[in-house]
Amino acid sequence: MTLPEVLLWQCLRRRQVEDFRFRRQHPMGAFVLDFYCDRAKLAIEVDGYFHGVEGAPERDEVRDTWFAARGIQTLRIPAAMILGDAESAVDAILAVMNQSNAKHSGSS
Repeated sequence: MTLPEVLLWQCLRRRQVEDFRFRRQHPMGAFVLDFYCDRAKLAIEVDGYFHGVEGAPERDEVRDTWFAARGIQTLRIPAAMILGDAESAVDAILAVMNQSNAKHSGSS
């Protein structure tokens, strides 16, 4: 794991984000997710420098589309954000999860 991934994992483990449990380095299909919450159907990818070079954005799009086809939302968080304030990254994750929960609750 990279330093941003370690920092984010420490925060996720400590806070357990609204009782949602996350797995790290979770294999799914041909991919390995940085973090995954099955209950929320949320994949979290920590994007460092290499996610912006030489075909990486296209590969990321293919991954995200593959997950979306299986009902899994992908949240990409810049590594710099985590290095600057990992708790803010967790707050961003929580906001996405709350927004997703509100959509599912409102549609029933």
